[in-house]
Amino acid sequence: MADYSQNQKKIISRYYANLDQIVLNRLSEIATELYLAETEPQKKRLWERADKAMQKLKIPPNLSDHILESRNPEILAQNLKNWLKGKG
Repeated sequence: MADYSQNQKKIISRYYANLDQIVLNRLSEIATELYLAETEPQKKRLWERADKAMQKLKIPPNLSDHILESRNPEILAQNLKNWLKGKG
């Protein structure tokens, strides 16, 4: 494994310290894209990305399953709003 400089170590450390916020921002972008998506393949890919993001955030499976089964961007956005309040 490569040795990292002190600067690189700080960057890596800050990334992992802020990973939840980064993933929440990514999920917020996905929710926006879901509102704008026009085709089913686009929506399918976005819901798959949303699933992966919720797994990274360790969202309880029953909640993430409910969101994914509904395929409703409004439900995702409402939960996302609550999660952002909790992380802020």
